[in-house]
Amino acid sequence: MRLIVDTMLETPGAPLPPDSRFYIGRPPIEAQAYVEISKPGSLIRVRGSKRMGKSSLMLRLIEQAIALEYQTVTIDFREADAVIFEQPHKFFRWLCTLVTRQLKLPLQLDHYWDEGVGSKVSCTLYLEGYILPQINCPLVLFLNEVSRIFEYPAIAKEFLPLLRFWYEQARQATVWQQLRQVVLHSTEIYVALNLHQSPFNVGLSLQLPPFTYNQVMELAEQYKIFPKTAEVEVLLALTGGQPYLIQLAFYHICDRHLSLKTILETAASPHGIYGEHLQSQTIALQQNPDLIRAFQLANTSDDWVVLEPLLAYQLDSMGLVTMNGIQCRVSCQLYRQYCNQSHHLVSQSSEQQIARLEEENQRLQALATIDALTNVANRRYFDKCLREEWWRLLRDGSPIALILADIDYFKLYNDTQGHQAGDRCLQRVASAMQSTLKRSADLVARYGGEEFAIILPNTDAMGAMQVAESIRNTVRALAIAHPATQVGSQISPIITMSLGVASMLPHAHNEPSQLIQAADEALYCSKTQGRDRVTLSSILAFKF
Repeated sequence: MRLIVDTMLETPGAPLPPDSRFYIGRPPIEAQAYVEISKPGSLIRVRGSKRMGKSSLMLRLIEQAIALEYQTVTIDFREADAVIFEQPHKFFRWLCTLVTRQLKLPLQLDHYWDEGVGSKVSCTLYLEGYILPQINCPLVLFLNEVSRIFEYPAIAKEFLPLLRFWYEQARQATVWQQLRQVVLHSTEIYVALNLHQSPFNVGLSLQLPPFTYNQVMELAEQYKIFPKTAEVEVLLALTGGQPYLIQLAFYHICDRHLSLKTILETAASPHGIYGEHLQSQTIALQQNPDLIRAFQLANTSDDWVVLEPLLAYQLDSMGLVTMNGIQCRVSCQLYRQYCNQSHHLVSQSSEQQIARLEEENQRLQALATIDALTNVANRRYFDKCLREEWWRLLRDGSPIALILADIDYFKLYNDTQGHQAGDRCLQRVASAMQSTLKRSADLVARYGGEEFAIILPNTDAMGAMQVAESIRNTVRALAIAHPATQVGSQISPIITMSLGVASMLPHAHNEPSQLIQAADEALYCSKTQGRDRVTLSSILAFKF
Protein backbone atom coordinates (compact mmCIF):
# COMPACT_ATOMS: atom_id res chain seq x y z
CA MET A 1 0.00 0.00 0.00
CA ARG A 2 1.42 3.41 -0.98
CA LEU A 3 1.04 6.37 1.37
CA ILE A 4 1.50 10.12 0.91
CA VAL A 5 1.75 12.08 4.18
CA ASP A 6 -1.10 14.55 4.62
CA THR A 7 -0.93 17.21 7.33
CA MET A 8 -4.54 18.38 6.90
CA LEU A 9 -6.25 15.55 8.81
CA GLU A 10 -9.47 15.72 10.78
CA THR A 11 -9.88 13.80 14.03
CA PRO A 12 -12.35 10.93 13.49
CA GLY A 13 -15.55 10.88 15.52
CA ALA A 14 -16.68 14.49 15.17
CA PRO A 15 -19.25 15.60 12.58
CA LEU A 16 -17.57 16.49 9.30
CA PRO A 17 -18.14 20.13 8.27
CA PRO A 18 -19.86 20.79 4.94
CA ASP A 19 -16.62 21.50 3.08
CA SER A 20 -14.67 18.53 4.47
CA ARG A 21 -13.05 16.46 1.76
CA PHE A 22 -13.36 13.42 4.04
CA TYR A 23 -17.15 13.35 3.77
CA ILE A 24 -18.18 10.59 1.40
CA GLY A 25 -21.64 10.89 -0.06
CA ARG A 26 -23.99 7.93 -0.27
CA PRO A 27 -26.10 8.57 -3.37
CA PRO A 28 -28.97 9.14 -3.77
CA ILE A 29 -29.48 10.03 -0.08
CA GLU A 30 -28.05 13.55 -0.14
CA ALA A 31 -29.78 14.53 -3.39
CA GLN A 32 -33.14 13.20 -2.18
CA ALA A 33 -32.82 15.08 1.11
CA TYR A 34 -31.90 18.36 -0.63
CA VAL A 35 -34.97 18.13 -2.84
CA GLU A 36 -37.30 17.13 0.00
CA ILE A 37 -36.21 19.95 2.31
CA SER A 38 -37.41 22.49 -0.28
CA LYS A 39 -40.94 21.06 -0.28
CA PRO A 40 -43.58 22.84 1.84
CA GLY A 41 -44.45 20.97 5.02
CA SER A 42 -41.97 18.15 4.33
CA LEU A 43 -40.75 15.58 6.84
CA ILE A 44 -37.45 13.73 6.45
CA ARG A 45 -36.53 10.76 8.63
CA VAL A 46 -32.83 9.86 8.78
CA ARG A 47 -31.94 6.63 10.51
CA GLY A 48 -28.46 5.31 11.20
CA SER A 49 -26.71 3.65 14.10
CA LYS A 50 -24.08 5.39 16.21
CA ARG A 51 -21.36 7.11 14.15
CA MET A 52 -22.86 6.24 10.78
CA GLY A 53 -22.80 9.88 9.66
CA LYS A 54 -26.18 11.30 10.74
CA SER A 55 -24.69 14.49 12.22
CA SER A 56 -22.48 15.06 9.18
CA LEU A 57 -25.49 14.74 6.89
CA MET A 58 -27.44 17.09 9.16
CA LEU A 59 -24.75 19.78 8.78
CA ARG A 60 -25.10 19.54 5.01
CA LEU A 61 -28.86 19.88 5.25
CA ILE A 62 -28.42 22.91 7.48
CA GLU A 63 -26.10 24.45 4.90
CA GLN A 64 -28.63 23.69 2.15
CA ALA A 65 -31.42 25.31 4.18
CA ILE A 66 -29.29 28.41 4.76
CA ALA A 67 -28.52 28.58 1.03
CA LEU A 68 -32.28 28.56 0.40
CA GLU A 69 -32.59 31.45 2.88
CA TYR A 70 -34.57 29.36 5.36
CA GLN A 71 -34.37 29.67 9.12
CA THR A 72 -33.01 26.63 10.98
CA VAL A 73 -33.39 25.34 14.52
CA THR A 74 -31.54 22.30 15.89
CA ILE A 75 -32.80 20.42 18.93
CA ASP A 76 -30.40 17.74 20.19
CA PHE A 77 -32.19 15.61 22.76
CA ARG A 78 -28.87 14.43 24.22
CA GLU A 79 -28.39 17.93 25.63
CA ALA A 80 -31.59 17.83 27.68
CA ASP A 81 -31.39 17.14 31.41
CA ALA A 82 -33.28 14.06 32.56
CA VAL A 83 -35.67 16.27 34.55
CA ILE A 84 -36.99 17.69 31.25
CA PHE A 85 -38.51 14.30 30.44
CA GLU A 86 -40.32 13.94 33.76
CA GLN A 87 -43.53 15.65 32.61
CA PRO A 88 -44.97 16.65 29.21
CA HIS A 89 -45.49 20.17 30.56
CA LYS A 90 -41.73 20.61 31.18
CA PHE A 91 -40.80 18.97 27.92
CA PHE A 92 -42.99 21.06 25.61
CA ARG A 93 -42.07 24.35 27.30
CA TRP A 94 -38.38 23.40 27.04
CA LEU A 95 -38.83 22.66 23.33
CA CYS A 96 -40.60 25.96 22.62
CA THR A 97 -38.03 27.90 24.62
CA LEU A 98 -35.13 26.46 22.60
CA VAL A 99 -36.89 27.19 19.31
CA THR A 100 -37.57 30.77 20.36
CA ARG A 101 -34.05 31.48 21.55
CA GLN A 102 -32.34 29.99 18.51
CA LEU A 103 -34.50 32.22 16.33
CA LYS A 104 -33.56 35.17 18.57
CA LEU A 105 -37.20 36.09 19.22
CA PRO A 106 -38.66 37.41 22.48
CA LEU A 107 -40.02 34.59 24.62
CA GLN A 108 -43.84 34.78 24.62
CA LEU A 109 -44.74 31.41 26.13
CA ASP A 110 -47.10 32.72 28.81
CA HIS A 111 -49.24 34.50 26.20
CA TYR A 112 -49.95 31.23 24.39
CA TRP A 113 -49.74 28.60 27.14
CA ASP A 114 -53.04 27.37 28.48
CA GLU A 115 -52.98 24.34 30.76
CA GLY A 116 -56.71 24.06 30.22
CA VAL A 117 -56.10 22.80 26.68
CA GLY A 118 -52.89 20.93 27.56
CA SER A 119 -49.20 21.23 26.73
CA LYS A 120 -49.42 19.65 23.26
CA VAL A 121 -52.08 22.05 22.05
CA SER A 122 -50.30 24.99 23.68
CA CYS A 123 -47.07 24.05 21.91
CA THR A 124 -48.89 23.85 18.58
CA LEU A 125 -50.63 27.20 19.13
CA TYR A 126 -47.29 28.78 20.01
CA LEU A 127 -45.69 27.65 16.75
CA GLU A 128 -48.76 28.41 14.66
CA GLY A 129 -49.68 31.75 16.23
CA TYR A 130 -46.29 33.19 17.11
CA ILE A 131 -43.15 31.47 15.77
CA LEU A 132 -44.08 30.75 12.14
CA PRO A 133 -45.78 34.14 11.45
CA GLN A 134 -42.87 36.00 13.09
CA ILE A 135 -40.11 34.57 10.92
CA ASN A 136 -42.12 34.92 7.70
CA CYS A 137 -40.03 32.31 5.84
CA PRO A 138 -39.64 28.53 5.86
CA LEU A 139 -38.33 27.04 9.10
CA VAL A 140 -36.40 23.75 9.12
CA LEU A 141 -36.61 22.02 12.48
CA PHE A 142 -33.78 19.52 12.99
CA LEU A 143 -34.52 16.98 15.73
CA ASN A 144 -31.31 15.10 16.48
CA GLU A 145 -31.07 11.81 18.43
CA VAL A 146 -34.83 11.41 18.75
CA SER A 147 -34.10 7.87 19.93
CA ARG A 148 -33.52 9.26 23.40
CA ILE A 149 -37.23 10.08 23.62
CA PHE A 150 -38.01 6.39 23.09
CA GLU A 151 -36.63 5.83 26.60
CA TYR A 152 -39.49 7.95 28.03
CA PRO A 153 -42.74 6.36 26.76
CA ALA A 154 -44.97 8.99 28.41
CA ILE A 155 -43.22 11.78 26.48
CA ALA A 156 -42.85 9.74 23.29
CA LYS A 157 -46.59 9.01 23.13
CA GLU A 158 -47.31 12.73 23.35
CA PHE A 159 -44.53 14.20 21.24
CA LEU A 160 -44.15 11.79 18.32
CA PRO A 161 -47.82 11.95 17.24
CA LEU A 162 -47.49 15.75 17.40
CA LEU A 163 -44.79 15.64 14.71
CA ARG A 164 -47.20 13.66 12.53
CA PHE A 165 -49.98 16.19 13.26
CA TRP A 166 -47.77 19.14 12.20
CA TYR A 167 -46.89 17.30 8.99
CA GLU A 168 -50.56 16.66 8.20
CA GLN A 169 -51.54 20.25 9.03
CA ALA A 170 -49.37 21.43 6.15
CA ARG A 171 -51.82 19.72 3.77
CA GLN A 172 -54.61 22.07 4.84
CA ALA A 173 -53.09 25.20 6.48
CA THR A 174 -50.69 27.53 4.66
CA VAL A 175 -48.84 28.60 7.81
CA TRP A 176 -47.77 24.98 8.50
CA GLN A 177 -46.28 24.67 5.03
CA GLN A 178 -43.45 26.85 6.30
CA LEU A 179 -42.37 24.11 8.72
CA ARG A 180 -40.07 21.37 7.44
CA GLN A 181 -38.98 18.65 9.85
CA VAL A 182 -35.81 16.55 9.83
CA VAL A 183 -35.92 13.70 12.37
CA LEU A 184 -32.65 11.86 13.04
CA HIS A 185 -32.64 8.68 15.11
CA SER A 186 -30.33 5.74 15.70
CA THR A 187 -32.77 2.85 15.97
CA GLU A 188 -36.27 1.74 15.09
CA ILE A 189 -39.00 3.08 17.32
CA TYR A 190 -40.00 0.61 20.02
CA VAL A 191 -42.76 2.72 21.62
CA ALA A 192 -46.27 1.51 20.78
CA LEU A 193 -48.04 4.13 18.65
CA ASN A 194 -51.26 4.11 16.71
CA LEU A 195 -50.50 3.56 13.01
CA HIS A 196 -52.19 6.85 12.10
CA GLN A 197 -50.29 8.82 14.76
CA SER A 198 -46.73 7.71 14.05
CA PRO A 199 -44.38 10.09 12.20
CA PHE A 200 -42.28 7.08 11.21
CA ASN A 201 -44.49 5.95 8.35
CA VAL A 202 -44.87 9.31 6.54
CA GLY A 203 -42.51 11.64 4.70
CA LEU A 204 -39.17 10.68 3.18
CA SER A 205 -37.37 7.82 4.90
CA LEU A 206 -33.57 7.66 4.56
CA GLN A 207 -31.41 4.96 6.13
CA LEU A 208 -27.66 5.46 6.14
CA PRO A 209 -26.04 2.29 4.79
CA PRO A 210 -22.49 1.05 5.39
CA PHE A 211 -19.78 2.09 2.95
CA THR A 212 -19.38 0.12 -0.24
CA TYR A 213 -16.05 -0.90 -1.74
CA ASN A 214 -16.07 2.13 -4.06
CA GLN A 215 -16.85 4.51 -1.19
CA VAL A 216 -13.97 3.10 0.85
CA MET A 217 -11.67 3.64 -2.12
CA GLU A 218 -12.96 7.20 -2.50
CA LEU A 219 -12.20 7.90 1.19
CA ALA A 220 -8.75 6.32 0.83
CA GLU A 221 -8.03 8.66 -2.06
CA GLN A 222 -8.94 11.67 0.11
CA TYR A 223 -6.46 10.43 2.71
CA LYS A 224 -3.90 9.97 -0.10
CA ILE A 225 -3.76 6.26 0.65
CA PHE A 226 -3.63 3.74 -2.16
CA PRO A 227 -4.50 0.30 -0.75
CA LYS A 228 -4.69 -2.90 -2.70
CA THR A 229 -8.05 -4.46 -3.56
CA ALA A 230 -7.47 -7.38 -1.18
CA GLU A 231 -6.64 -4.98 1.69
CA VAL A 232 -9.87 -3.05 1.19
CA GLU A 233 -11.91 -6.24 1.12
CA VAL A 234 -10.37 -7.38 4.42
CA LEU A 235 -11.00 -3.95 5.97
CA LEU A 236 -14.62 -4.02 4.81
CA ALA A 237 -15.15 -7.45 6.37
CA LEU A 238 -13.51 -6.32 9.61
CA THR A 239 -15.55 -3.11 9.98
CA GLY A 240 -18.77 -4.06 8.23
CA GLY A 241 -18.36 -0.86 6.20
CA GLN A 242 -19.04 1.36 9.24
CA PRO A 243 -17.73 4.82 8.24
CA TYR A 244 -16.21 5.72 11.61
CA LEU A 245 -14.23 2.47 11.87
CA ILE A 246 -12.88 2.86 8.34
CA GLN A 247 -12.01 6.52 8.84
CA LEU A 248 -10.22 5.64 12.09
CA ALA A 249 -8.04 3.12 10.23
CA PHE A 250 -7.10 5.58 7.48
CA TYR A 251 -6.46 8.36 10.01
CA HIS A 252 -3.98 6.22 11.96
CA ILE A 253 -2.27 5.08 8.78
CA CYS A 254 -1.60 8.75 7.94
CA ASP A 255 -1.11 10.20 11.41
CA ARG A 256 0.91 7.42 13.07
CA HIS A 257 2.25 5.75 9.93
CA LEU A 258 0.82 2.38 10.92
CA SER A 259 0.50 -0.25 8.26
CA LEU A 260 -2.92 -1.64 7.43
CA LYS A 261 -1.50 -5.08 8.21
CA THR A 262 -0.66 -3.99 11.77
CA ILE A 263 -4.08 -2.43 12.21
CA LEU A 264 -5.82 -5.61 11.09
CA GLU A 265 -3.66 -7.88 13.25
CA THR A 266 -4.29 -5.85 16.44
CA ALA A 267 -7.86 -4.74 15.65
CA ALA A 268 -9.61 -6.52 18.54
CA SER A 269 -6.79 -5.90 21.01
CA PRO A 270 -7.22 -3.30 23.79
CA HIS A 271 -3.95 -1.81 22.53
CA GLY A 272 -5.05 -1.56 18.89
CA ILE A 273 -6.51 1.55 17.27
CA TYR A 274 -10.04 0.37 18.07
CA GLY A 275 -9.24 -0.35 21.73
CA GLU A 276 -10.82 2.82 23.12
CA HIS A 277 -13.93 2.41 20.97
CA LEU A 278 -14.34 -1.23 21.99
CA GLN A 279 -13.96 -0.32 25.65
CA SER A 280 -16.67 2.35 25.38
CA GLN A 281 -18.97 -0.22 23.79
CA THR A 282 -18.18 -2.62 26.64
CA ILE A 283 -19.05 0.02 29.25
CA ALA A 284 -22.39 0.64 27.52
CA LEU A 285 -23.14 -3.10 27.46
CA GLN A 286 -22.20 -3.55 31.12
CA GLN A 287 -24.95 -1.19 32.19
CA ASN A 288 -27.46 -3.89 31.26
CA PRO A 289 -26.64 -7.59 31.83
CA ASP A 290 -29.54 -8.55 29.54
CA LEU A 291 -27.86 -6.58 26.77
CA ILE A 292 -24.63 -8.53 27.29
CA ARG A 293 -26.45 -11.84 27.06
CA ALA A 294 -28.32 -10.73 23.93
CA PHE A 295 -25.09 -9.69 22.23
CA GLN A 296 -23.40 -12.95 23.22
CA LEU A 297 -26.35 -14.87 21.80
CA ALA A 298 -26.11 -13.00 18.50
CA ASN A 299 -22.39 -13.77 18.42
CA THR A 300 -22.97 -17.53 18.68
CA SER A 301 -24.23 -17.69 15.10
CA ASP A 302 -23.03 -16.40 11.73
CA ASP A 303 -26.65 -16.42 10.61
CA TRP A 304 -29.60 -14.23 11.55
CA VAL A 305 -31.03 -14.70 15.06
CA VAL A 306 -34.17 -13.40 16.78
CA LEU A 307 -33.64 -11.41 19.99
CA GLU A 308 -36.02 -9.68 22.37
CA PRO A 309 -37.05 -6.59 20.33
CA LEU A 310 -36.04 -3.90 22.82
CA LEU A 311 -32.59 -5.43 23.30
CA ALA A 312 -32.15 -5.87 19.55
CA TYR A 313 -33.03 -2.20 18.96
CA GLN A 314 -30.53 -1.07 21.60
CA LEU A 315 -27.75 -3.18 20.07
CA ASP A 316 -28.70 -1.83 16.66
CA SER A 317 -28.45 1.78 17.84
CA MET A 318 -24.93 1.05 19.12
CA GLY A 319 -23.95 -0.36 15.73
CA LEU A 320 -23.20 -3.78 17.24
CA VAL A 321 -25.80 -5.64 15.18
CA THR A 322 -27.51 -5.27 11.82
CA MET A 323 -31.30 -5.59 11.70
CA ASN A 324 -33.38 -7.42 9.11
CA GLY A 325 -36.98 -7.14 10.20
CA ILE A 326 -37.17 -8.89 13.58
CA GLN A 327 -33.88 -10.71 12.96
CA CYS A 328 -30.36 -9.48 13.61
CA ARG A 329 -26.72 -10.52 13.48
CA VAL A 330 -23.40 -9.09 14.63
CA SER A 331 -22.52 -6.23 12.30
CA CYS A 332 -18.84 -6.96 11.67
CA GLN A 333 -15.89 -9.22 12.39
CA LEU A 334 -14.31 -6.66 14.73
CA TYR A 335 -17.13 -7.05 17.26
CA ARG A 336 -17.15 -10.83 16.86
CA GLN A 337 -13.42 -11.05 17.54
CA TYR A 338 -13.63 -8.75 20.52
CA CYS A 339 -16.56 -10.64 22.01
CA ASN A 340 -14.73 -13.95 21.60
CA GLN A 341 -11.50 -12.65 23.13
CA SER A 342 -12.94 -10.44 25.85
CA HIS A 343 -13.44 -11.48 29.44
CA HIS A 344 -15.28 -8.26 30.21
CA LEU A 345 -18.65 -9.47 28.97
CA VAL A 346 -19.04 -12.26 31.52
CA SER A 347 -22.05 -11.72 33.77
CA GLN A 348 -21.00 -10.75 37.29
CA SER A 349 -22.65 -9.85 40.56
CA SER A 350 -24.06 -6.32 40.77
CA GLU A 351 -21.32 -5.11 43.12
CA GLN A 352 -18.54 -6.52 40.94
CA GLN A 353 -20.16 -5.12 37.84
CA ILE A 354 -20.54 -1.64 39.33
CA ALA A 355 -16.93 -1.63 40.58
CA ARG A 356 -15.61 -2.72 37.18
CA LEU A 357 -17.81 -0.20 35.40
CA GLU A 358 -16.55 2.65 37.57
CA GLU A 359 -12.94 1.57 37.08
CA GLU A 360 -13.36 1.27 33.30
CA ASN A 361 -15.12 4.62 33.14
CA GLN A 362 -12.31 6.36 35.01
CA ARG A 363 -9.61 4.70 32.93
CA LEU A 364 -11.35 5.45 29.66
CA GLN A 365 -11.96 9.06 30.63
CA ALA A 366 -8.31 9.55 31.53
CA LEU A 367 -7.16 7.88 28.31
CA ALA A 368 -9.54 9.86 26.14
CA THR A 369 -9.35 13.35 27.64
CA ILE A 370 -6.40 14.02 29.97
CA ASP A 371 -2.75 14.75 29.26
CA ALA A 372 -0.86 12.41 31.61
CA LEU A 373 1.89 14.91 32.49
CA THR A 374 0.03 18.20 33.01
CA ASN A 375 -3.40 16.84 34.02
CA VAL A 376 -5.20 19.23 31.67
CA ALA A 377 -7.06 18.18 28.53
CA ASN A 378 -5.02 16.48 25.82
CA ARG A 379 -4.81 17.42 22.13
CA ARG A 380 -7.35 14.83 21.08
CA TYR A 381 -9.94 16.12 23.55
CA PHE A 382 -9.16 19.69 22.50
CA ASP A 383 -9.91 18.85 18.85
CA LYS A 384 -13.18 17.19 19.85
CA CYS A 385 -14.32 20.03 22.14
CA LEU A 386 -13.40 22.76 19.67
CA ARG A 387 -15.44 21.15 16.92
CA GLU A 388 -18.41 20.47 19.23
CA GLU A 389 -18.40 24.03 20.62
CA TRP A 390 -18.03 25.40 17.11
CA TRP A 391 -21.20 23.75 15.83
CA ARG A 392 -23.12 24.47 19.03
CA LEU A 393 -22.25 28.17 18.87
CA LEU A 394 -22.99 28.22 15.13
CA ARG A 395 -26.55 27.21 15.99
CA ASP A 396 -26.74 29.77 18.80
CA GLY A 397 -25.17 32.59 16.79
CA SER A 398 -22.56 33.24 19.53
CA PRO A 399 -18.80 33.89 19.24
CA ILE A 400 -15.96 31.59 20.21
CA ALA A 401 -12.43 32.62 21.16
CA LEU A 402 -9.17 30.68 21.15
CA ILE A 403 -5.89 31.43 22.91
CA LEU A 404 -2.66 29.71 21.88
CA ALA A 405 0.09 30.10 24.50
CA ASP A 406 3.75 29.09 24.36
CA ILE A 407 6.32 29.02 27.19
CA ASP A 408 9.13 31.34 26.15
CA TYR A 409 12.55 29.72 25.54
CA PHE A 410 11.36 26.44 27.07
CA LYS A 411 13.82 24.32 25.08
CA LEU A 412 16.72 26.22 26.66
CA TYR A 413 15.16 25.71 30.10
CA ASN A 414 14.63 22.00 29.46
CA ASP A 415 18.15 21.49 28.11
CA THR A 416 19.94 23.31 30.94
CA GLN A 417 17.74 22.36 33.91
CA GLY A 418 16.95 18.80 32.89
CA HIS A 419 13.80 17.01 31.77
CA GLN A 420 12.46 16.48 35.28
CA ALA A 421 12.63 20.20 35.98
CA GLY A 422 11.05 20.80 32.56
CA ASP A 423 8.19 18.48 33.44
CA ARG A 424 7.63 20.25 36.76
CA CYS A 425 7.64 23.59 34.95
CA LEU A 426 4.97 22.36 32.51
CA GLN A 427 2.87 21.06 35.40
CA ARG A 428 3.04 24.33 37.34
CA VAL A 429 2.27 26.44 34.28
CA ALA A 430 -0.71 24.21 33.33
CA SER A 431 -2.07 24.39 36.88
CA ALA A 432 -1.70 28.17 36.91
CA MET A 433 -3.53 28.50 33.61
CA GLN A 434 -6.31 26.24 34.85
CA SER A 435 -6.74 28.30 38.02
CA THR A 436 -7.13 31.49 35.96
CA LEU A 437 -10.28 30.31 34.20
CA LYS A 438 -13.54 31.02 36.01
CA ARG A 439 -16.16 29.28 33.84
CA SER A 440 -16.74 25.54 33.68
CA ALA A 441 -17.22 25.73 29.89
CA ASP A 442 -13.68 27.13 29.34
CA LEU A 443 -11.05 24.52 28.51
CA VAL A 444 -7.27 24.42 28.91
CA ALA A 445 -5.49 21.79 26.83
CA ARG A 446 -1.91 20.84 26.16
CA TYR A 447 -1.63 21.53 22.44
CA GLY A 448 1.82 20.04 21.99
CA GLY A 449 5.19 20.21 23.77
CA GLU A 450 5.29 23.52 25.68
CA GLU A 451 2.28 24.96 23.84
CA PHE A 452 -1.19 25.20 25.35
CA ALA A 453 -4.61 26.10 23.96
CA ILE A 454 -7.60 27.65 25.71
CA ILE A 455 -11.13 27.42 24.29
CA LEU A 456 -13.45 30.23 25.42
CA PRO A 457 -17.08 29.75 24.28
CA ASN A 458 -19.38 32.81 24.12
CA THR A 459 -16.35 35.13 24.30
CA ASP A 460 -15.48 38.08 22.08
CA ALA A 461 -12.01 39.49 21.39
CA MET A 462 -12.01 41.91 24.32
CA GLY A 463 -12.99 39.20 26.80
CA ALA A 464 -10.41 36.78 25.41
CA MET A 465 -7.66 39.43 25.64
CA GLN A 466 -8.49 39.94 29.32
CA VAL A 467 -8.25 36.20 29.97
CA ALA A 468 -4.95 35.98 28.07
CA GLU A 469 -3.42 38.88 30.03
CA SER A 470 -4.54 37.26 33.27
CA ILE A 471 -2.84 34.00 32.25
CA ARG A 472 0.37 35.82 31.31
CA ASN A 473 0.49 37.63 34.65
CA THR A 474 -0.37 34.48 36.62
CA VAL A 475 2.49 32.56 35.00
CA ARG A 476 4.90 35.43 35.69
CA ALA A 477 3.79 35.41 39.32
CA LEU A 478 5.04 31.83 39.65
CA ALA A 479 8.57 33.33 39.40
CA ILE A 480 10.11 30.13 38.03
CA ALA A 481 13.79 30.98 37.56
CA HIS A 482 15.07 30.78 33.99
CA PRO A 483 18.82 30.40 33.18
CA ALA A 484 18.83 33.62 31.14
CA THR A 485 22.48 34.45 31.76
CA GLN A 486 23.61 31.71 29.37
CA VAL A 487 22.35 33.43 26.23
CA GLY A 488 22.06 37.10 27.08
CA SER A 489 19.89 39.67 28.74
CA GLN A 490 17.09 39.54 26.17
CA ILE A 491 15.59 36.55 28.01
CA SER A 492 13.57 37.21 31.14
CA PRO A 493 15.12 35.77 34.33
CA ILE A 494 11.80 34.04 35.04
CA ILE A 495 9.51 31.81 32.96
CA THR A 496 7.12 33.85 30.78
CA MET A 497 4.55 33.09 28.11
CA SER A 498 3.71 34.46 24.67
CA LEU A 499 0.05 34.30 23.70
CA GLY A 500 -2.01 34.72 20.54
CA VAL A 501 -5.74 35.48 20.63
CA ALA A 502 -8.47 35.12 18.01
CA SER A 503 -12.25 35.37 18.23
CA MET A 504 -14.87 34.82 15.57
CA LEU A 505 -18.53 34.13 14.96
CA PRO A 506 -18.90 30.56 13.61
CA HIS A 507 -20.54 30.31 10.22
CA ALA A 508 -21.49 27.37 8.02
CA HIS A 509 -18.96 28.53 5.40
CA ASN A 510 -15.92 28.61 7.70
CA GLU A 511 -14.45 26.11 10.12
CA PRO A 512 -12.43 25.79 13.35
CA SER A 513 -9.12 25.51 11.48
CA GLN A 514 -9.44 29.19 10.52
CA LEU A 515 -9.71 30.14 14.19
CA ILE A 516 -6.63 28.04 14.99
CA GLN A 517 -4.67 29.60 12.13
CA ALA A 518 -5.56 33.14 13.24
CA ALA A 519 -4.54 32.46 16.87
CA ASP A 520 -1.32 30.81 15.69
CA GLU A 521 -0.39 33.82 13.56
CA ALA A 522 -1.09 36.11 16.52
CA LEU A 523 1.15 33.90 18.71
CA TYR A 524 3.90 34.16 16.10
CA CYS A 525 3.62 37.96 16.27
CA SER A 526 4.00 37.84 20.05
CA LYS A 527 7.19 35.81 19.69
CA THR A 528 8.73 38.01 16.97
CA GLN A 529 7.91 41.22 18.85
CA GLY A 530 9.84 40.33 22.00
CA ARG A 531 7.78 37.55 23.70
CA ASP A 532 6.11 37.79 27.12
CA ARG A 533 3.12 39.52 25.53
CA VAL A 534 -0.41 39.01 24.20
CA THR A 535 -1.29 39.72 20.56
CA LEU A 536 -4.78 39.88 19.11
CA SER A 537 -5.24 38.46 15.62
CA SER A 538 -5.60 41.14 12.99
CA ILE A 539 -7.49 38.64 10.82
CA LEU A 540 -10.23 37.64 13.25
CA ALA A 541 -11.34 39.82 16.14
CA PHE A 542 -15.06 39.50 16.77
CA LYS A 543 -16.50 41.95 19.27
CA PHE A 544 -20.01 42.21 20.68
